[in-house]
Amino acid sequence: METAGYDKDRVIIVGAGVIGLCSAYHCLKAGRPVTLIDRDDAPGDGCSYGNAGMVVPSHFIPLAAPGIVGKGMKWLADPEGPFYIRPRVNLDLMRWCRLFVTHATRKHVMESRELLRDLNGESRRLFVDMAKELGVEMTERGLLMLCNTDKGLDEEAGVAAMANELGVVAEVCDPARIRELDGGIEMDVKGGVWFKQDCHMDPAGFVRGLRARVIEMGADMVDGAEVTGLRKEGGGRVSLLGVHTPPGQPIVLACGAWVSDLMKTVGARMPMQAGKGYSLTLDRPRELPELCSILCEAKVAVTPMQGRLRFAGTMEVCGNDLSVNKRRVHGIIRAAQKYFPSYREEDFAELEPWAGLRPCSPDGLPYVGRVAGFSNLTVATGHAMMGLSMGPVTGRLVAELLGGGEPCLDIRRLDPLRFG
Repeated sequence: METAGYDKDRVIIVGAGVIGLCSAYHCLKAGRPVTLIDRDDAPGDGCSYGNAGMVVPSHFIPLAAPGIVGKGMKWLADPEGPFYIRPRVNLDLMRWCRLFVTHATRKHVMESRELLRDLNGESRRLFVDMAKELGVEMTERGLLMLCNTDKGLDEEAGVAAMANELGVVAEVCDPARIRELDGGIEMDVKGGVWFKQDCHMDPAGFVRGLRARVIEMGADMVDGAEVTGLRKEGGGRVSLLGVHTPPGQPIVLACGAWVSDLMKTVGARMPMQAGKGYSLTLDRPRELPELCSILCEAKVAVTPMQGRLRFAGTMEVCGNDLSVNKRRVHGIIRAAQKYFPSYREEDFAELEPWAGLRPCSPDGLPYVGRVAGFSNLTVATGHAMMGLSMGPVTGRLVAELLGGGEPCLDIRRLDPLRFG
């Protein structure tokens, strides 16, 4: 497919989800013309649209963390559990798993926590201004980590202590305090932690508003065009296969779980697995909380969205497969009833589950940066469950990198080729 209207400063962004759109927004603000290329004819079904809609400065612990491997092995035995790896002979998967286990250490958490805090914190600050500009409602009342076991509460209290050390405000709450903070829904919990700086919104509303805004700012949109690979050009540059662009244009790969496959076509290794998640949204919930929450033991996120209520969860590593596993979806429904006893199985009976693929790196840190050896190639992906939360800061970093200046944060640890 051929595109037209390019100039030497034009940035070509592959992927029009939240990361690609935020990158386009900040590039346009910096005075760079932009073309966004997306494989979907009718944007609206990707991972940016059906997620839990949370902005989470509280999430400073990477996915690869102590204890997660043991929990994961336990969850694998539960057909309705929150984690699943589809058994298959795949060298990329085996390497990813090996690297994940290697990084699931306290040392890695301690080395990563300030960077994740700063990424999410700066993104939250940017979100406030962007939401106002787009006319999107963002609720700034915090997030509740809800625990229905004493062990779970003890673990979250430990996270709260670490959060307060880092300047992320956290309050350990008993059930009475939980009811005081959010009396809109009956809860069966031992207690929880209130992270006061977290926020939530309707992710689809934000992404659609941002898409309209970047078009208004002058971005060209090319929908229904699939980039099939990269091709090496002279002078250490790359061009796109499947979509024609003039040689030498700055290229940003922001197409989520598919970036790793594109990088392989030029011999670059960037370990990544797609972590499939599901969500169910009740249009007329029988009870509606005022705060977003995470059901800790079940790993289910719950978000009120302008009168609706969304339950989102699971991490299903099964390749780029968007088919729905009904048992995993039922695990989300089971968790909802366990923590919120007023809910019944029939409340979810007619709902069509949404599924999306989160791009997951093996160390739980995103890939953001220029790609060594390719002078016109930048990568922005690998955010796992924090794609929405880190969207604005990632977009700003991309614009700063393309502008040749120093990025607002030290992102050397996010190097796209850090695993060789």
